[in-house]
Amino acid sequence: MPWLLLLILAQTPDPWIARGDSLHDAIQPVEALAAYREALALDSVHYGALWRAARTQADVARMLQGNARDTVALRDSLFTIAVAWARRAIAADSSGADGWFTLALSLGQLSRTKGGQERIRYGKDIYDAAARALTLDPDHDGAHHVLGAWHAEVRRLSGFTRFIARTLLGGGYMGRAQWDSAVVHLEQAVAGRPEYVFHHLELAEIYVDADRPTDAIGPLERIPTLPDRDVLDPLYRARAAALLARLREP
Repeated sequence: MPWLLLLILAQTPDPWIARGDSLHDAIQPVEALAAYREALALDSVHYGALWRAARTQADVARMLQGNARDTVALRDSLFTIAVAWARRAIAADSSGADGWFTLALSLGQLSRTKGGQERIRYGKDIYDAAARALTLDPDHDGAHHVLGAWHAEVRRLSGFTRFIARTLLGGGYMGRAQWDSAVVHLEQAVAGRPEYVFHHLELAEIYVDADRPTDAIGPLERIPTLPDRDVLDPLYRARAAALLARLREP
């Protein structure tokens, strides 16, 4: 029976969610988001529809590349909606790891265009949400990725910047950041979802920044053998190829 007829007859969110999941797996985020919106139109507090809508809204926003003012404004507005949906998912079911993960993911993306003190405040919320997701599901590859990236981003700041953040801007939590923790979390992400290109790329980049460039070669060499799973996989593949070429330079 055609999808449309099934959806009309069902009048429940589940067929729309299944449709959205199929489109998400096919890397069609705009169409997947439309399906999740239809699910929310039928049940506005449905946990599964809310966190999936948040995740997919973030996918759509990430497709908007560039730093032009209008692009940044539109991208931030989409991430803001994703954050709102993630918070609604948590309100619907705070025991679900995916709600906390999508909150951490969306906040992490939104924070990138913020400055100074505001970005530091975002950092604590990102850490707390990702850590909560892992408390609820210790094997959540996405939460491991976010938390590993958080450790790496903080460690990439200069020592002076971290000092000012800790002492003057309420960023004492930043003292938790460690390169070893960044590596462990990204290795866990790769183990949990070995076919996902971005896990391998971020792990390789962390290896390089942690002064372990030889360890980065394996994940980078693996990437060309992996299938596309993300809207930005072509970009990630290009980054991986450039980094691998640099590491192989005599």
